[in-house]
Amino acid sequence: MVWILSTLVAAAAQTARNAMQSSLTATLGTLGATQVRFVYGFPFAIVFLALVATTMRATVPAPTAQFVAFTAAGAIAQIGGTALLLAAMRARAFSVVTAFTKTEALQVALFGFVFLGDALTTARVVAIAIATCGVVVVAARRAEDRNARSLRPVLFGVASGGLFAVAAVGFRGGILALGDGSYVLRATTTLAWSLGIQALLLGAWLGLFDRTVLQRSLAVWRQSLFAGFMGAFASQFWFLGISLTAAANVRTLGLVEVLFAQAISHRVFGQRVSARELLGMAIVTAGVALLLAAA
Repeated sequence: MVWILSTLVAAAAQTARNAMQSSLTATLGTLGATQVRFVYGFPFAIVFLALVATTMRATVPAPTAQFVAFTAAGAIAQIGGTALLLAAMRARAFSVVTAFTKTEALQVALFGFVFLGDALTTARVVAIAIATCGVVVVAARRAEDRNARSLRPVLFGVASGGLFAVAAVGFRGGILALGDGSYVLRATTTLAWSLGIQALLLGAWLGLFDRTVLQRSLAVWRQSLFAGFMGAFASQFWFLGISLTAAANVRTLGLVEVLFAQAISHRVFGQRVSARELLGMAIVTAGVALLLAAA
């Protein structure tokens, strides 16, 4: 079950990367912290691709029109999802915002079925539903806390999850469009293309409309470089996972990121987690366990 190991590594690395990007938001703003993931991650993706191609003594597959369309759609959706995620984190606890985005699991199952024909068994659908219910429990707030202002990070988080779902389906479509070669080479090629598209778009945008933020991101290059590496490293394993199984399976197992985020919230940011949130995390864990049993 290589996809299971790949997903667990990706979830852990992504949690670390999100924490780094969250801390960079105060310095660079939402868009500036977003571009760090892509601009600083792209060189590492090229290194990964060169290492894979050299080790396998294989030729990097040539892009097709279908590949470019799927990968570009995924790349653009991921930019939007990352920006909304960081915007939500400015208003709510790191672990709770992470939970909001994990409604992605249901959305990616639907998009994968519609656009790629990914089949899901009854057991897997039930597992996704249970895990998503756990996310809802984690994300729910007490009635007295609900007001117009508190709804904004909720909406941002759910919309972020939707865009991440589109991105996962787009990237899986791009990987599948490269044919029947090695899944490692196809996944790494798709990663390099996606980060290249994202670095180009965000770099051009900041260069034209917000050079101050671009200059600030260069000034904090040490933190940005490590965040970029962690982003590329996490994406490498996400892409390996979705090259081997339906994106819905990978993203549901990826809900363990909620547990990792809770640990970081407590140890790094000093944010307390309520008993209700712990209950929700236990439900997420149960859904993930059912998914693995059905795999």
